[in-house]
Amino acid sequence: MALNEDKKLRHVSSSPHVRASVTTQKIMIDVAIAMLPATLFGIYRFGISALLTVVLTVAAAVVSEYLYEYLMKRPITVMDGSAVVTGMILALNMPPEIPYWIPMLGAVFAIIVVKQLYGGIGQNFMNPALAARCFLLISFSRAMTDFSASFPEGVDAVSGATPLAVMKAGGEASLSDLFFGNIPGTIGEISVLMLLIGAAYLLIRGVISIRIPAAYILTVAIFMGLFGGRGFDPYYIACQVCGGGLIFGAFFMATDYVTTPITPLGQIIFGVVIGLLTGVFRVFGASAEGVSYAIIIGNIISPLIERATVPTPFGKGRYAEITKKLMNENKGGGR
Repeated sequence: MALNEDKKLRHVSSSPHVRASVTTQKIMIDVAIAMLPATLFGIYRFGISALLTVVLTVAAAVVSEYLYEYLMKRPITVMDGSAVVTGMILALNMPPEIPYWIPMLGAVFAIIVVKQLYGGIGQNFMNPALAARCFLLISFSRAMTDFSASFPEGVDAVSGATPLAVMKAGGEASLSDLFFGNIPGTIGEISVLMLLIGAAYLLIRGVISIRIPAAYILTVAIFMGLFGGRGFDPYYIACQVCGGGLIFGAFFMATDYVTTPITPLGQIIFGVVIGLLTGVFRVFGASAEGVSYAIIIGNIISPLIERATVPTPFGKGRYAEITKKLMNENKGGGR
């Protein structure tokens, strides 16, 4: 007994030796809370269909995770909240009147194919919700790009092309409508104001860093100024930044801990890369949007970015060569 206690006291582990009360569950709760303003606004704008889409997608994600882990005799992890967050992100990326079975199928794909088959939380190589959205965009393109919607009584109906599609065709968009959410689009992306409120919560709580969102948004703004066809028109650039899923993607999807670099420089490079990809897709691609595909590609190359930006330990690599050279010089001087 005394020997076991002594071993515990003399336990040796690598640095850094940090004690923190932060857990996966607390982080996921914060992310879910941060998405509530955009979620509630989307439900207000689009009505009962949006509410059911969110509830059913989250339920499908949670049930999928529980059943898979139960059947595979693995530890049950649904209480960490990651499945809830995956379901919410996927649901908020859905058109408001999409058939409910489509996002539910996407939730099953996200949890089982992208997350669990690679080992569960922390092992997936791309954002599960975004991977599922891309899967649904490829498989059910018509339903996934139908943004016509019925609004509650007393609210003006908005239907037709999204502001990004209008601008891509040479038209104009209303910046105030983009900011406040009086536009067609997916359930969670339409109100920049609500998304920024949630983003501010995450930043204040220290859940995310500003590095990736800032690098991402700034890169898209510069790219659209250079290649958007309208020069550095502040109004047009602001509409591009506020349009589509850029703000949602920058703060809630591109900042995923598992699929993005951990080094500060790597995070900035990651933001620039996905910003360039988003700009290329928007300007030169067939679709007016490009956030989901850009972040997914960024997830895939994230390990390469991280490897290139991890600081070299002292005594390794070029530092070893410098040290050896100095030692040789000192020896020569001593003679």
